[in-house]
Formats: sequence, structure tokens, C-alpha cells
Amino acid sequence: MPPKPENARSLAWKALLRWNRGGVFAETLVERAAAEYQLPRSDRGLMQSIVYGTLRNLRLLEHWRYALRPGALEEKMHWLVLAGLCELFVLHHAEHAVVSETVKLAPARARGVINGMLRNAVRRRAEFAAALPTLPPAVRYSMPDWLATRWTREFGEAEACAMMEWNLQTPPVYARLNPLRPMEVPAEWTPHPGAPGWYCIHGPLPLAALQAGQVYVADPSTRHCICLLNPQRGEKILDACAAPGGKSAAIIGATQGEVHLLATELEPHRLPQLRENLCRAGGEKLEVAQHDWTQPCPPEWCGAFDAVLLDVPCSNSGVLQRRVDARWRMQEEEIDRLSVLQLQILERAADAVRSGGRLVYSTCSIDRQEDRAVVDAFLASHPEFTLKEDYLALPHREQADGAYAALLLRS
Repeated sequence: MPPKPENARSLAWKALLRWNRGGVFAETLVERAAAEYQLPRSDRGLMQSIVYGTLRNLRLLEHWRYALRPGALEEKMHWLVLAGLCELFVLHHAEHAVVSETVKLAPARARGVINGMLRNAVRRRAEFAAALPTLPPAVRYSMPDWLATRWTREFGEAEACAMMEWNLQTPPVYARLNPLRPMEVPAEWTPHPGAPGWYCIHGPLPLAALQAGQVYVADPSTRHCICLLNPQRGEKILDACAAPGGKSAAIIGATQGEVHLLATELEPHRLPQLRENLCRAGGEKLEVAQHDWTQPCPPEWCGAFDAVLLDVPCSNSGVLQRRVDARWRMQEEEIDRLSVLQLQILERAADAVRSGGRLVYSTCSIDRQEDRAVVDAFLASHPEFTLKEDYLALPHREQADGAYAALLLRS
């Protein structure tokens, strides 16, 4: 039996408070609340939109919060006001309903303050909008200062601002059709331009089609590394960092299932789901195994594969639109650590490529230090490999997540 019902706004506020205390992803908090309270679809949607909208626009909302009332507020009231401002200025919900329902959530002693702040915000709506272009980009687009500076240095101010603005939008849900499991595409789905076989899903997830392996929910950016890998029928292929299996499933589809595939994963508890996903996709000659690629390549795998796909752990800087709180977890020093780890994994996995074979190094980062710089460092000490081509997908240009992929050939 679910606990005593709570409304979506209350649950969103509590989720934001829990998130602020650290240690839990925003997505996890929404999933937990939806399951625990058995939220209907409309309530879950409202809760999620408030939580995600607040975190996507956090710095801008805090700027407005302090403009309305300089100085400190109790933590609970601070986040309640932020959630209300999100509804007013990001989600554009009805002003009267937002003010009334938000004030109801506050304890009696604070209702006058919350009511005054939100009503003042409504009166100052035009003023806030007019001042937006004058705000520093990191505040306007709600990004950490260090990341806004890094992107501006790497891509230029106009490109960086366009990318930061893109990351404020709610991402669509995409699915890739499985050619081994044909299905009739719903009329309301729209094809992704430039990505045959990919569709934007409108409406609820197609649970039956997912269970039947007819579609796989993933972003079109994942296709770039598969295109560079160019898997062929009959080949022996290693997907070295495979879970949950989306790229392995794409390899199976591209080869009509006629591929000898080894999918490895660091975490043992993820192996059963990985195997299930690949079997659902139509894989038959497949093996799933646990391996830590910071360790040497097992002798039986050395030089054994025609092609290796290596999608390494990264900062997620290319998927900030989809992972709403990732920008607040990221630290610049973490990119330094990750680039060292990525090079180590690349050097280990490269030993699995046969002579004349190929390797695709892939990330969902758009940061050069994690992308081309890692490839260049690897090539400098591995003359047996050459760079054939690479591709950087910037999210605002792709209208999808950001990603990087490089095709390396072994002599």
C-alpha cells in the first residue's frame, strides 16, 4: 500500500531538498517518489518538470531569488521559492495557482514571506526578462563558472552560449528501430533528420515494443561510433564497456545478428541485464563477461578481435541537457583524472585488436582533453595505430546529445 498521498509540488520540493544534501541523482529521486506514491502520469510529469526545471535553471533562479530578498533564507524556504520561480518563469504555469499552491506548502510562520516574494516576482516579470541579456552567460544559462569559461575558451563565446542555451531545453525521447525485429512505426513518431531508423517518441514509451526488442531507447548521438566502427557480418567484435547494451545492440542490428560479439562490463551486477538486452536485440553468437579494462587484456583476448568498440567513462559534458544535475556534480579536476583513466583503458583495450583490425574510441564528452587529446597521447606511444578519422558531435548542432568518436587502425 502506498504511503499517505502527497501532491506533486510537495514531492518536488522534498526531492530538491534531498538532492541539495548530496549523494542522490535527481532522476533517482523522481523515480523513487513515483514508485513509492504510485503517482499517476500527470502528477509524475508535474513533479519531474519542477525538479528538472529547477536544477537546469538553478543559477538563474537563485539570481532572481536574491533579487527578491537579499540575504539568507532557511534552506527549506529557499528551495520552495526556487521551485515556485521555476513554475512561474520556466514552466509558465498559471500565476495564481503557482503562488497559492506554493504558499500552502510553507509552514504558517513563513507563508507571508513566501507569498510576498512570489507576488513580487510576478510584478517584476518584465523587469527580469529585460535584464536577462545583461547577465553573465554562466548565470543566464545556469552553468558553473569554470565550465562556461572552459567552453568559451575551447569553442568561442557564440558557440559556447548556443550550447549552454541548448542544455536548458527538455530533451526528447528517441528510439532506434531494430531491423531484426520489424514493427509498424506509430504515426505520431517523427523521424530524426540525418539518422535513418531513429525516431522521436511522442506519447508514452512503447513498452511492448521495448520488451519484444523491436526498439531500443537511446540518443541518436550513439550512432556515430557505430558508423565509424562499421561492423561487418561474420566479424569478431568486442564492446569493451558495454552495459546497458545499447551500442552492442546496434552492432547486432547492423550485422543482421551475424556477428561474434563479446560484451564486457566492469560491474558484475550489470551482466544479467546486459545479456538480457542483447538476447532481446537478436544476438545469438554472443558472450557477456566481467572485466576491468584498467587491468591488462586477458591473454585469450589479445589480438583476437577484428574490431573493438571502447566507450569510456567520461565527464558527461555532452549530455548535460539529458542529465540535469551533472553540471553541478562536475569538477574541473575530475576531467584531469578522467583523461588519465581514459588513456589507461585505451591502452589496455587496444591489445585486443588483431593486426589489420580497428578500434573506435568513444565518449559522451565534448571536452578535447577527454577526446582528441587522449587519442593523440595514445598514438604518440603506439606507432602501430593510426588515426583514420574522428568526429565531434556538438549537441546544439546535432539536435541531439554531444559525443566524440575516433577510428584507429592497427597495422
